[in-house]
Amino acid sequence: MLSSINAGPRLDRLPISGFHRRILWLIGGGMFLDSFDIYLAGGVLGALAKSGWSTMQLNATFLSATFVGMLLGALTAGVLGDRKGRKFTYQFNLAIFGLASLAGAFAPNMTWLIVCRFFMGLGLGAEIVVGYGSLGEFVPPAVRGKWSAYLSLITNSALFFSTFLGYLIIPSIGWRAMFAIVGVGALIMWFVRARMPESPRWLESKGRFDEADAILRAAEAESARGGVLPPVRQTPPVATRPTTLLDLFSPAQLRRTVVAICVQIGVNVVIYGFIVWVPTFLMKQGIGMASSLGYTTLMSLGGPAGALVGVLVADRIGRKNGMIAVSALAAVVGWAYGHSSSVEMATVLGFLLFTLTYLMVALGIATYCPELFATENRMRGNGVAGCAGRIAGILAPQMVVALYASGGIQQVLTTIACVLAAMSIVLALFGIETNRRSLEDIAPNAGAPGTAGLGESEFSGKSQR
Repeated sequence: MLSSINAGPRLDRLPISGFHRRILWLIGGGMFLDSFDIYLAGGVLGALAKSGWSTMQLNATFLSATFVGMLLGALTAGVLGDRKGRKFTYQFNLAIFGLASLAGAFAPNMTWLIVCRFFMGLGLGAEIVVGYGSLGEFVPPAVRGKWSAYLSLITNSALFFSTFLGYLIIPSIGWRAMFAIVGVGALIMWFVRARMPESPRWLESKGRFDEADAILRAAEAESARGGVLPPVRQTPPVATRPTTLLDLFSPAQLRRTVVAICVQIGVNVVIYGFIVWVPTFLMKQGIGMASSLGYTTLMSLGGPAGALVGVLVADRIGRKNGMIAVSALAAVVGWAYGHSSSVEMATVLGFLLFTLTYLMVALGIATYCPELFATENRMRGNGVAGCAGRIAGILAPQMVVALYASGGIQQVLTTIACVLAAMSIVLALFGIETNRRSLEDIAPNAGAPGTAGLGESEFSGKSQR
């Protein structure tokens, strides 16, 4: 069936208004709680091991359950997000990790806590896929990168708050309170987000034109309070047809899928091969625990700094070119960190690497990966790429252990630098520039194998706007 209400052009012409700000904070609130739940693991596991409630082996199982849950959650969210809608999926996954977190607060033993953590992981992995994938469908092209970076900033600020509240709460009240905070917060957020609109782009792709038009009219009326809206750019009718997971590997979309997977793998290798290991690396170099945590705290300020840089540059330098430059620079800084001769130099280089890593999160994971796919399978594409990133996150710690045993920190950082260099090469050869382009202009022919989605048109000078 062919029909159209011009959902994309109507959204793209809107000036930023309260409509967009509400969308940002409603999505960001859930993703903040998602990251808070992920980052609380370190403090909670330390307390459990110290009290004798858990062992190192059980702690490792807890982490494995988290990653397996997140892996399955990312893939499931991709399928549900494209079939049932963005709103249904992020409400569903928010309820899962909220209820599982509350159950974890009352777990009678470590085995039950691990079971609860697996279900938390299902919701946690899903929230990231749907959250980053949804925001760009509402925001106009000129500021899509900036607003995706804002979402990344909100999300990753949970690292500081989770660490700080853990420092205050775990010694005095206990670890159960941390899960209770997330559970209660998630359920409150569930009710707050219940009135959040569905993506008009997705509704249009499913032929639900009346629902999409009602949401668009409300957004247009709110935006029009600031002045007359620009005219709508007319586009050809949208083909509403079913798509499947296999379409991501069709000739029209294969290169996009490969690029998104490479971005996810590259960024996650840095996070789980370097970021989470910094305190251990410092202590292995003979620095005391208190001092190593202090140096790590200084370096971790690069997390929000990277997202803030993303806010400033995402729509200026572009996604493809920005990711190539940042990943290449991160490779150089990573290699230099591995060969630093003093703690002070390592701290400065570590801060820079943290900054560049979370700039890659803002440019690549939050913005670029969702842009590469059509509305019909945006969540599937983001989910498949996210699964690859989770697998990299699972394998990276094992890689670090083996590399550190054979060649020390120099070997670890040199390998990470090579991964980043490889990612920049893949982006240079196969990536497309999405900056300031409508999602409809970027999209390949979803569900139509053999059509020219990544053929000559995308690698010609005309498309590299």
